[in-house]
Amino acid sequence: MKEFFKRQIELWGQKSQERLQEKSVAIIGCGGLGSSLALALGASGIGTIHLVDFDEVSRHNIHRQITFTLQDTGKAKAKVNEEIILKRSPFVKVQSYVEGFEEFAARSIEVDLILDATDNLPTRAAIDRFAKERGIPWIYTSVEEFNAQVCFMDKASFEAFRITERTPGGIAAPIVMLAASFEANLALRYLAGLHIKKDQLYYLFFDQNGEFGVQKFAMPLAEG
Repeated sequence: MKEFFKRQIELWGQKSQERLQEKSVAIIGCGGLGSSLALALGASGIGTIHLVDFDEVSRHNIHRQITFTLQDTGKAKAKVNEEIILKRSPFVKVQSYVEGFEEFAARSIEVDLILDATDNLPTRAAIDRFAKERGIPWIYTSVEEFNAQVCFMDKASFEAFRITERTPGGIAAPIVMLAASFEANLALRYLAGLHIKKDQLYYLFFDQNGEFGVQKFAMPLAEG
């Protein structure tokens, strides 16, 4: 294990790496964000990863959902990502669930962190309610066109977002990978015991001139 995680151990030490091995996370959604998270976190040394998605791979997914190939069309997204993680690392346990978040929540599985990789606000609101009830932090992430939002939700109120069923706009793979990388970094720092900024919304964007920017917003805290 020391050889496999050599460069990470050089970054944050043996104790932090061992700490990761004791942690458990749930990735809700195994499409664009979820498949990028599977690659980023699957070989990081997190002890257990739960993958949740009811959907199957479609041809129009493949250009931006980077763990899938044409041969995966029709297969369960969660199952394909489970296979990818297990091929990359022998030091992680993976469980996939071909179901929606509500069904997964009913299982009452204990995790240390929930990672949002969904594509709609109603599901994220359900994740927030579940997380608040259980006292579990979660990371909100959304991507559309050339912008993304990421926030480590601890005490923040998700009611700041207007919950709608609006269909997201167009998207390409690189911005999805950028957002997932940002989300994965927050997750790893938190799980390894390193400092992160909680309850702060990061808005990542490219403007019309192609310049990249980051804006930060303090999220309102939940009542009670």
